[in-house]
Formats: sequence, C-alpha cells, structure tokens
Amino acid sequence: MTYHAVLWLDHQEAHVLQFDEEHMKAQRIKARSHHTRQHGTDTRHERAYYDQIAAALQGVREVLVVGPGMAGKDFRKHCDSHAAVLAKTIVDVQPADHPTDEQLVALARKYFLKYDQMAGTPTP
Repeated sequence: MTYHAVLWLDHQEAHVLQFDEEHMKAQRIKARSHHTRQHGTDTRHERAYYDQIAAALQGVREVLVVGPGMAGKDFRKHCDSHAAVLAKTIVDVQPADHPTDEQLVALARKYFLKYDQMAGTPTP
C-alpha cells in the first residue's frame, strides 16, 4: 500500500504518481475521445475515464489532485458519487498547469509534509 499519491489530470489525460521516500511509480491514463452522435456517449466515456483513474489509486491513503480547469473538481465529484472510499482519501484539489512528473512529486512531497504535520500524522 502506497501512502501518498499525486494525480494530475485534465479531460484528456491523467498522470497518477504514487511515491514514498525512495520510490515513485508513474502511470498515464488516456481518456477515450470518440465523437459520436449517440446521446450520453461523452458522459459514459468520462465515467469510464474516471473509473480507470480511481482503480489506479486503489490502496493509496492520501491523494492530492491537481490540474488545469475543472477536471480535478469533476473527478472529486465523481468519486463522491461512485468511489466513496477513494473520495475520503482526496485531501485537496489544487490548480496546476502542466508540470513534469518530477515537479509534481516535489510539489506533493512539500504539500504532504505540511498536511501531515498539521494533522499530527507522521509522514512515512
């Protein structure tokens, strides 16, 4: 079980970065983007995309969600409705442009250090 993860996402792609003091595991998830005339297709594709992201975050105890626009808030709302256990692990949603994976992990390490200290949780 990984303790921390940072998720960067927009509506086309997600970067799931799980990390500890020594290791980082990166996973990229692409959204399906088929433009069809069928009613509700975009909603089904978005839900499948968010479900894939949620599956990639299974077992993580604290998740920081970052990204441009409304994607982070939309993902959190999806989790509130469809992945309640994961929703409880999301500690914050913050705006961010397109940082590298290394920049994301550095941002998350700094964030979690302060977050865990304020919560009285020892950082693993």
